[in-house]
Amino acid sequence: MNYIENIYICIAAPLIVSILCLRGRRRRSMLFFLGGMTACLAASYISTFLAMLHGADMTMASIEISPMVEEILKLAPVLFYILVLEPEKEDIMGTMLMVSVGFATFENVCYLTGNGSAQLLHLLIRGFGTGAMHVVNGMIVGMGLYYLWNRLYLRFAGTAGLLALAITYHAIYNLLVAQSGAAARIGYILPMLTVLLALIFGRKRLKNLAR
Repeated sequence: MNYIENIYICIAAPLIVSILCLRGRRRRSMLFFLGGMTACLAASYISTFLAMLHGADMTMASIEISPMVEEILKLAPVLFYILVLEPEKEDIMGTMLMVSVGFATFENVCYLTGNGSAQLLHLLIRGFGTGAMHVVNGMIVGMGLYYLWNRLYLRFAGTAGLLALAITYHAIYNLLVAQSGAAARIGYILPMLTVLLALIFGRKRLKNLAR
């Protein structure tokens, strides 16, 4: 499995250089993108260890273990950012999305390396599906942090509830794409459809607020 670490180093190196050169929000975006990649690498270690510990096969691990580990690790750098640096609320959603994009990018690259690129159409569909799934979960948790963090009585319970929702969504996606035929196609389409609906209704809400 050393190829995963080698891929990480090759991608992380130019990102680190860019982080040293950039300033402000651009630096923060690159930093959290790298944080998402790092979370993906850590999740692969932890998920593998827990699967071995509980004797779970690959399918059961992808449904019961990986969603929980991955969503918690994606949230960790954003929580650290909020608790330590106390950013503006407007920055929370962007950082959560950058972590999610970094996570999805590294996961797709590792999948490509491990499975080859012969089936280009499948890789294209999977790439968009997995990327959209991680973005959707980032939106779910990010919106919760945005709206609930200043409400002390909802901060912890609300964040935990939304994290559980993201884990469930992730597990359903993994369960569907692990199948063949129509179930897999539904699994890949579901996150992209969710993102599309979020963009449509999000724009409508912004227009209503601007009136």
